[in-house]
Amino acid sequence: MGIHASGHRGSAASDSHEASFHQKTAEELFSRDQAMLLRFLARRNRLLATWAAEMMHLTPEEADPYTKGFVGAGFEEMDEESILSRLMGDLLSAQVEIEESQIRAMLDQKSVEAKRQLLGVV
Repeated sequence: MGIHASGHRGSAASDSHEASFHQKTAEELFSRDQAMLLRFLARRNRLLATWAAEMMHLTPEEADPYTKGFVGAGFEEMDEESILSRLMGDLLSAQVEIEESQIRAMLDQKSVEAKRQLLGVV
């Protein structure tokens, strides 16, 4: 039998139930954290892609699929360097003169904006 915080001895079944409860709670928290992270990344990438589309002077018809491409499957899980590289290539292909540092600054800005939107802070 285990000893609980109250100092009382509990049965093995009670200890097992408590351990199961804590495991389930930890899994739920992890799952919620992962879902929030994916929502954050999707929002940040959408904001970043929208900015890039504006920089490239894409029409709304061109910008929509471009932006959706950054929010679609896979881009939420891409690291920042891959996203920066893709944006740099796209912007340079569209003959937008831009420095990598400007794209990094925009990534930081859009990260803050995405967090604020998700937390409901304006």
